[in-house]
Amino acid sequence: DRPFEIDDYIVVWDISGTVEHIGIKTTRIRALSGEELICSNADLLGSRVRNYKRMVERRAVCNLGIVYQIDYKLLVKIPKILEKIIDDIAYARFDRANFKSFGDSSLLFELVYYVQVPDNDYNEYMNTQQKINFEIFKKFEQEKIGFAYPTQTLHISKD
Repeated sequence: DRPFEIDDYIVVWDISGTVEHIGIKTTRIRALSGEELICSNADLLGSRVRNYKRMVERRAVCNLGIVYQIDYKLLVKIPKILEKIIDDIAYARFDRANFKSFGDSSLLFELVYYVQVPDNDYNEYMNTQQKINFEIFKKFEQEKIGFAYPTQTLHISKD
């Protein structure tokens, strides 16, 4: 059983990085920060190994807060707007978009989609997320859909 190979990106405990060498007793992992981590194979195999290199797609969840002052007719269009944005982006696959709840200072929407990137390239995954975020911002600006931010209203009375 080979849970990982050279060049796989793995996470075990608090260790993460790219496998550089697999020896008889130890495995060398190159962390993102550059240092080399040397781990006992017995310890590695006795733990849960997350192998990101073998991922076919990554799930992304995006939470959006919309202002309470939005018109209802525009509010109900938001899930379809989000679906179209995802459908128009290469490597992205729409799962769902829902009006999730009434938040303290916003109407909360949850968008879920998957990103299928060739060779499981994390940079391309992040570039795809960025494209989606830019498109959401642009479309919401065009439609006059306002993003909410935490606010409070104080009512002062003379009693």
